[in-house]
Amino acid sequence: MIEEEIKRFILRKLARHRMWMHKHTSIHNLPKGLPDYLRSTKEVKKAIEQLLKQGLLLSKPTNYGLEVSLNIRKKKEIEEFIKEN
Repeated sequence: MIEEEIKRFILRKLARHRMWMHKHTSIHNLPKGLPDYLRSTKEVKKAIEQLLKQGLLLSKPTNYGLEVSLNIRKKKEIEEFIKEN
């Protein structure tokens, strides 16, 4: 349950900032905005890993860390996931 909320928060945040395909952000920025008790938990890392495995997030390794963006090919799926309550 809490993982789904974390996933929804991350996807909503990236969509709001229009982080599609070639616009990236650091993977360390994803938990920012979550309550303090959730930020450094295993659930956040697990949720990010699952989003990457599902293909909703795309990763771009750089020399200064991992960057992520939303997968434009799964836009409809991402928007449906965000709208679910």
